[in-house]
Amino acid sequence: MMPSSSIPWHRSSYSNGMGGECLEVAALTSAIAVRDSKVTRGPRLILSTVAWQGFIRALPSITDKSTS
Repeated sequence: MMPSSSIPWHRSSYSNGMGGECLEVAALTSAIAVRDSKVTRGPRLILSTVAWQGFIRALPSITDKSTS
């Protein structure tokens, strides 16, 4: 894996920079890395691209169920 300092992390546009709950993601060669934006040196979750795609596809149905 690449050194953390050279991984291009991306923060959600919903993050306001005020210390709220936010995740950052980074596209690696064959996986997606996820970390807590407040604990950048902490643990990371590494998902295969297939697992990430499944997660993203499931989001609309999860969101729909939580608002009803």
